[in-house]
Amino acid sequence: MFDSFRFLHWGWLFAIPLVWIGIWYFRKRSPRPVVLFSAVRGLQRPPRSVWTWVHRCVPFTEGIALSCLLIGMARPQWGESESRVSGEGIAIELILDISGSMEAIDFELDERQVNRLAAVKHVVKAFVQGDKELGLRGRPNDPIGVVAFGGFAESRCPLTLDHRAMVSVVDSLQIPRPIRDARGRILNEQSLEEELATAIGDGLALGIDRLKNARSKSRIAVLLTDGDSNAGAVDPRDAMKLAKQLGIKVYTIGIGQNGVVPVPREDEFGTRMLVPARFTMDETLLKEIAQETGGSYFHASDTQGLAEVYSQIDQLEKSEVEEMHFARYTEAYSWVVLPGIILLCLSYGLRRTRLQWLA
Repeated sequence: MFDSFRFLHWGWLFAIPLVWIGIWYFRKRSPRPVVLFSAVRGLQRPPRSVWTWVHRCVPFTEGIALSCLLIGMARPQWGESESRVSGEGIAIELILDISGSMEAIDFELDERQVNRLAAVKHVVKAFVQGDKELGLRGRPNDPIGVVAFGGFAESRCPLTLDHRAMVSVVDSLQIPRPIRDARGRILNEQSLEEELATAIGDGLALGIDRLKNARSKSRIAVLLTDGDSNAGAVDPRDAMKLAKQLGIKVYTIGIGQNGVVPVPREDEFGTRMLVPARFTMDETLLKEIAQETGGSYFHASDTQGLAEVYSQIDQLEKSEVEEMHFARYTEAYSWVVLPGIILLCLSYGLRRTRLQWLA
């Protein structure tokens, strides 16, 4: 499909006004025929034949013909353009904390108080898809995967370029909640306590496992948590050593505030209320993981700060992508040159035949 147009030698177009100025000038300077009559009463309204009108139109026909020839000399061309993107994206594994502490309500989104997980989901989606207001350009050329962890780690999305599906997975992340029977008793009390814990080592180890076979030259993990590692089968430092051996860079993000924050809780009747709770975050561990693997540690205490953290990571890890443009042009001069030649021949023939006596 043709989607562009150009004149290869567009300088010839400047001669078109000169053609029309010349026609006007010579038409104005040419002498008009004069015939002597003894009386002009009968010539006040002389009859005008079709040839008289044709004679007047000949100069304009010549102007159009010459203009067409000049347009043809300018080489009009229709083009079909195409662009292709090639390059090497960065394999990114997002390791997100969905433990019980992520339910703390100390973040703000659209001028309303939200829990930490809601703010994280909002910023992560902007990091992947781009958001001008948050200063995030998006990562369209990078395969991205998602690992979520609480007391257990689970791969929620493999490395993929289908970011729409990946964002849907992020949207579906939920903090484990109690399941109650008709009497209000918690049916999953034992497993819930385990699910609400924080297994940083398991989450990091699973994320590294998903990255180790990635074909991308550069592989990074972005570990986000708000707590202290208090569960799991893998020690976080063992996972850190594995990442270092495989050449996987780990960026760590600590969010929220250390201390007392409001957290929603349910009573035996299912009524939710805010209660104060104290949480601590092991920043020393997060800094060590980042330093040992060649990454960086960041801390964010609000939504804007979290967006700035992802923006910094976005700037530090740039994909090497090259965009190539191709264009194929088809000559279109015949569409104007041929009519120009026909008009020029027609006007020449008319001037050399019946219209010659009218000149």
